[in-house]
Amino acid sequence: MEKERHVLVVFPHPDDEAFGVSGTLATHVQNGTPVTYACLTLGEMGRNMGNPPFTNRENLPKIRKEELKAAARAIGIQDLRMLGFRDKTIEFEDEDYMTNTMLAIIEEVNPSLIITFYPGYSVHPDHDATGAAVVRAVEKMPAAARPTLHCVAFSNNCIEELGEADIIINITPVADKKLAAIRAHRSQTEQMLVGMEEKLKNQDPQTMVWINNERFWTYKFTD
Repeated sequence: MEKERHVLVVFPHPDDEAFGVSGTLATHVQNGTPVTYACLTLGEMGRNMGNPPFTNRENLPKIRKEELKAAARAIGIQDLRMLGFRDKTIEFEDEDYMTNTMLAIIEEVNPSLIITFYPGYSVHPDHDATGAAVVRAVEKMPAAARPTLHCVAFSNNCIEELGEADIIINITPVADKKLAAIRAHRSQTEQMLVGMEEKLKNQDPQTMVWINNERFWTYKFTD
């Protein structure tokens, strides 16, 4: 992994960072690279309230805000930005406003690397809209000044249409931090972890590959 000047990660929901990129972010932190995480919403429309339920719809945003802070601490992120957009509405926000919001953060942070979702290949409308806003913002920059853009994709057709991921990072040395970030999002992950903990204990090969490897597609701009 190359030493970056600054890493900016932009996702719409608390826990988006935990599953696919937390090991990569923890590695950057260990390398001494500043990491800024811009999280657009508090995931207030999430369906999970814990298992058994320990909160309700009214209090879920407060719970998820604290879970997000805990996950950021587990990863080592010190610059956590909560942008205050509403869950499940990112696709309906004004495109120019979203682009300019992303561009303002990029210009302030001056990252050499941005991590976000690959537009059109990340399943959830909020994911796609977030990635699209980041791409539009970077496109507005002079080509020579653009940071590298690494995108997360996991739609069923992503490999067929994008090819294999060109960046695969083995995060085994910081897998404990990744698991801590996942566990921090208790309201969303507790039920899933019931089955996963046993697989981790037994070193289930498929589970270990998923935990220990994080993949990205480098976004290629046309100009």
